[in-house]
Amino acid sequence: MSQKYFQLSAEGINKSFDGFQAIRDLNFYLEEGELRTVIGPNGAGKTTFLDLITGRTRPDTGTIEFEGRHDLGSLSEHEIYRLGIGRKFQTPTVYTDHTVSENLLLSLAGNRGVLASLFFRLSSTQSDKIAEILNLINLAPHRDRKAGTLAHGQKQWLEIGMLLAQDAKLLLVDEPAAGMTDEETAKTGDLLLSLAGKHTIIVIEHDMVFVRQISTGRKVTVLHQGSVLCEGPVDSVQSDPKVIEVYLGRKHAR
Repeated sequence: MSQKYFQLSAEGINKSFDGFQAIRDLNFYLEEGELRTVIGPNGAGKTTFLDLITGRTRPDTGTIEFEGRHDLGSLSEHEIYRLGIGRKFQTPTVYTDHTVSENLLLSLAGNRGVLASLFFRLSSTQSDKIAEILNLINLAPHRDRKAGTLAHGQKQWLEIGMLLAQDAKLLLVDEPAAGMTDEETAKTGDLLLSLAGKHTIIVIEHDMVFVRQISTGRKVTVLHQGSVLCEGPVDSVQSDPKVIEVYLGRKHAR
């Protein structure tokens, strides 16, 4: 392989659970600033792949490197987080009893406890950063609302904002369109597109309308039975007979 720089590279990854091989000889390469959508049927290994990147589980064989010098397979979840790898799960995990701005503050504040974080004095730079993120995620008018009162899509945007407050370089976004209205889905796509380039992003998704929105002109990766089935432009992927057979031709579109 050439010496081209990849911010994230996974080579020869295998992972089994109780005899079931969830990841099989997986090779995956991601450039800095790239937005990559990963699709595939249930059981294709998508979530397991994110678990391997974030240290929730370890590969049986193979290596996952970040920025060409960090072997993620040898690091703890906390160490990986500190490298600038942040993950948004399918179900939003926000502090429901705190306001929107407090959620961002808690993410910004690092290792301090909740009470200490809420009562420490923000610098002007930190205040500006929170204001910028609120505008970016379309929640500036809701900054003083309790996060638990937000609509489902707004909670998803807040969680993406929390990753930005953490200064995550690589955003791992798991099924962001799930449960959203069409309007929320479109706004989420616009948000992710606005972040591409400044951040590297992997999006796991089933909704092919959403995939097309965020992937036009970009590479899409299709996983099947734990390995890469094919990669390429969204039009090419959607028309690939192998993909149609294992995924896109199925009855469900999400």
